[in-house]
Amino acid sequence: MNYWLMKSEPDAFSIDDLYNKPDRTEHWDGVRNYQARNMMRDEMKRGDQVFFYHSNCVEPGIVGIMEVVKEGYPDFSAFDPDDKHFDPKSDPANPRWMMVDVSYVRTLSRTLTLKELKAKEALVDLPLVKRGNRLSIMPVSHEQWAFILALE
Repeated sequence: MNYWLMKSEPDAFSIDDLYNKPDRTEHWDGVRNYQARNMMRDEMKRGDQVFFYHSNCVEPGIVGIMEVVKEGYPDFSAFDPDDKHFDPKSDPANPRWMMVDVSYVRTLSRTLTLKELKAKEALVDLPLVKRGNRLSIMPVSHEQWAFILALE
């Protein structure tokens, strides 16, 4: 099993939004970064656990846990000219962008803030806390996953 962290702005899609979806499951669309796309396409597997991270908000941090329930497949939002994630260069016959489906597992008892995570020596190698890392999807090691959960 792999572990991940996926970011979303809570005013666009929050942990509560995921909770309120039918079957508490939703596709994770709109990723327009090749490195993040490659992780969804090549590395994310059904059953992988994912931290849900609220970004670009008053108190950014890890707010919940999700599970990958469907492995990478073409992001259909790229083909829809009326969608905000439309990419005119993406072709359904040779899709440029991918997505996975995630399912709500639980909301954490408290937000584990970015400030708190940055202060932990055990997390210095976590991509989230490294200067300049802006990826919306990143791997989390088993050790980092366990350490972060213990902070709750």
